[in-house]
Amino acid sequence: MDLPNKENIPYHVGIIMDGNRRWAKESGLPTLEGHRRGYDKIKKVGKWCKDRGVKILTVWGFSTENWERSKKEVEYLMRIFKNALSRKEIRWINDENIKLQIIGQKKRFSKDIQKLMAEAEEATKNNTGGILNLALSYGGRAELLEAFHKISKKKLPPSKITEELISNNLWTAGQKDPDLIIRTSGERRISGFLMWQSAYSELYFCEKYWPAFEEKDLDEAFLDYANRERRFGK
Repeated sequence: MDLPNKENIPYHVGIIMDGNRRWAKESGLPTLEGHRRGYDKIKKVGKWCKDRGVKILTVWGFSTENWERSKKEVEYLMRIFKNALSRKEIRWINDENIKLQIIGQKKRFSKDIQKLMAEAEEATKNNTGGILNLALSYGGRAELLEAFHKISKKKLPPSKITEELISNNLWTAGQKDPDLIIRTSGERRISGFLMWQSAYSELYFCEKYWPAFEEKDLDEAFLDYANRERRFGK
């Protein structure tokens, strides 16, 4: 497969990692095993993206709605997050020279996970090889609501509330909007992922479940992206 030129590689890629549970069920495995395999896939895809020149990768690991899942499943996911934020895993991120940022409702997590989040962000803040946004307890409406709350405290006249001001109060403040958003599992919706930021993002839907997503699938998404003409409404 011929890969697109570096200049045609998306700068910022967002991924809606869907299908962990369905993959496990169809593979004859426990549902929770799907989540573990899904986490392992993040590391691989992150490396593939970095090798191809992607500078920002945003992956949606846990939505605001996911808190409504069974207690057993939520507790298992919390253990995965603790492992993902452990010193061993952060060492791997540092070795890749990647800056880790957690975007979402951090305060909804337990104090020990909040502490791990802060330590991970602090340990990687000076890395310059790219940014990994890990979206946890993330929802596009929740993000916009928090941004509006922050702006309202500034008591600005309506004429001073601009698109730039809103962007600067989002969890992704200071980052380029996503060029490409990939969703796995065959679902064709973005479910509020990066709602404000994705106004002109290209969308790519992959039929495979997230744990089954392979390097060639990423290349197919990038080739599809490279062949599109982005006019931004002009």
